Amino acid sequence: MKRVHSLLFIALLAGSAVAQAQMYKWVGPNGKVTYSDAPPPAGAKLVENKTVSSGGNGAELPFELAEAVRNHPVTLYTGEQCAPCDQGRSLLKARGIPFSEKTVASNADIERLRQIGGESLPLLVIGRNKQKGFEQGAWNAALTAVGYPESNKLPKTYRYPQAESASPSAKPMQAKHSDTAKPAEETRADDLPPPTGNAPPGFRF
Repeated sequence: MKRVHSLLFIALLAGSAVAQAQMYKWVGPNGKVTYSDAPPPAGAKLVENKTVSSGGNGAELPFELAEAVRNHPVTLYTGEQCAPCDQGRSLLKARGIPFSEKTVASNADIERLRQIGGESLPLLVIGRNKQKGFEQGAWNAALTAVGYPESNKLPKTYRYPQAESASPSAKPMQAKHSDTAKPAEETRADDLPPPTGNAPPGFRF
């Protein structure tokens, strides 16, 4: 019986090791900051020691990247037929930035975009910082300023989450009285909110 308990204990430890990893951050004698999963050498000043869990997709993030994600999560708002949105998405993936993508297609999505201060697409949200429109230099500078590595540090096993609606819980509006509701073909252009000048083709507010 004791042998069975021992085997179960070892199995639990093995499973825990897969889900978590010890990460260390220290400063060497030359003042250089190092991130590693190995303990610091003798003489180095230990700054932090944390357990980093996997991002939910089977890939554990390096300490520096995991800290940036935790403190300044990145969200990208995009639309269809939007070339700047495609360029922004490509930049984030090339640099190895974990991010969630929110698509803006319905009126409910547009309202959500306006609530967070967005007026055009793409919109990049880095923690509390908002980058309106795609500008490579500005995006890179904003990411670097909050601690994201300048080169791709993502594990090869990392998988980006699928894009989802900016307002996934929103439901289509329904008229309270069907006898007074306007037919779809009678809806006039002036009944719709005006478009934003920087909106990509096919995007209507």
